[in-house]
Amino acid sequence: MSTSAVPVGGGELKRHLGVSDAVVIGLGSMIGAGIFASLAPAASAAGSGLLLGLALAAVVAYCNATSSARLAARYPQSGGTYVYGRERLGDFWGYLAGWGFVVGKTASCAAMALTVGSYVWPDQAHAVAVAAVVVLTAVNYAGVQKSALLTRAVVAVVLVVLTMVVVVCLTSGSVAAARLDVGADASAGGVLQAAGLLFFAFAGYARIATLGEEVKDPKRTIPRAIPLALGITLVVYAAVAVAVLLVLGPDRLSDAAAPLVEAVRAAGVPGLAPVVRVGAAVAALGSLLALILGVSRTTLAMARDRHLPHALAAVHPRFHVPHRAEPAVGCVVAILAATTDVRGAIGFSSFGVLAYYAIANAAAWTLAPDEGRPARIVPIVGTSGCLVLAFALPLASVLAGAAVIAVGAAAYGVRRAIGRNT
Repeated sequence: MSTSAVPVGGGELKRHLGVSDAVVIGLGSMIGAGIFASLAPAASAAGSGLLLGLALAAVVAYCNATSSARLAARYPQSGGTYVYGRERLGDFWGYLAGWGFVVGKTASCAAMALTVGSYVWPDQAHAVAVAAVVVLTAVNYAGVQKSALLTRAVVAVVLVVLTMVVVVCLTSGSVAAARLDVGADASAGGVLQAAGLLFFAFAGYARIATLGEEVKDPKRTIPRAIPLALGITLVVYAAVAVAVLLVLGPDRLSDAAAPLVEAVRAAGVPGLAPVVRVGAAVAALGSLLALILGVSRTTLAMARDRHLPHALAAVHPRFHVPHRAEPAVGCVVAILAATTDVRGAIGFSSFGVLAYYAIANAAAWTLAPDEGRPARIVPIVGTSGCLVLAFALPLASVLAGAAVIAVGAAAYGVRRAIGRNT
């Protein structure tokens, strides 16, 4: 399929999004996931090396973002690395990237939905999670432009809450600079595992690339939006991580079910705890909104090429959204939200998404200079970093993730064999 071909299976999506909307969609996907879901398990893995893990995750994310931005400008279609892998490396690698993304990010959706439930109504977390999935799937169905507007409001609320947390922590009498020291508990394996878990938080810029067919002037917009979203997120993550470590320390942080709530209490402002809980729920809703958006677009792209049921490739004539893919994704996420737990979903998601970005970096390596190829070191560090972090994750996540990737590869082989015999 050439890059200029008109997609089959129901028409093209409408280009609504400018730079600011694309940045906000990326921020909405990253910030909620990172601060409220993965900080505590990362601290449990790395101990006093948490900030080293954050820095390592940021380096790998930067390489992935750079490679993705160059590829997205070259191939401004829905599907992200599914498209890039197919066009640059061959049909199998594009399919495998799309499979890893859809599976991994579907798990991310479930994790974010459960985060909403655990903050809004802990005793009924699964029921609240399912309700959140249903509502946000309906919002996305009404059109991506409305989703971008809602995400902008979500990001504004979350940034205000996180700013309050940072200020309260840094100005409290509980701050101890020694809590930032890297001690003997920070092993290389623990830091790598923490980086893999924290990568879950950085992967939101993929939403911008997967929306390539809905972005205005994609060759200009995408390369600007992706690094902007990543840079803003890194600053926020670093500020919050430092502030929380200064008042809790790595041990207390790793044991906290709600780290930011625990931090404001330790800082002597327990009255801020309900505000933080609301901010956490809003942040997770923002992430869930953007995640469902991205997964449905990759599902659309794979359905167009018949790697998934072709009926999912339909685009609504009025709303200009993949109106079969979105409800299908929503149904799967709702089932997972009713049956899974947050921490397991994070590790599984990270494995699938790291595999996805390893393929993105390999695809970027094949770009010619006149196609916007990044510096050679970028895809090298990106590919190797993704593979190392993927296999440094908890063993259960590695085994489950590798098994699901293998199942996807086998399904591709069976489909090709059947196609040759018919």
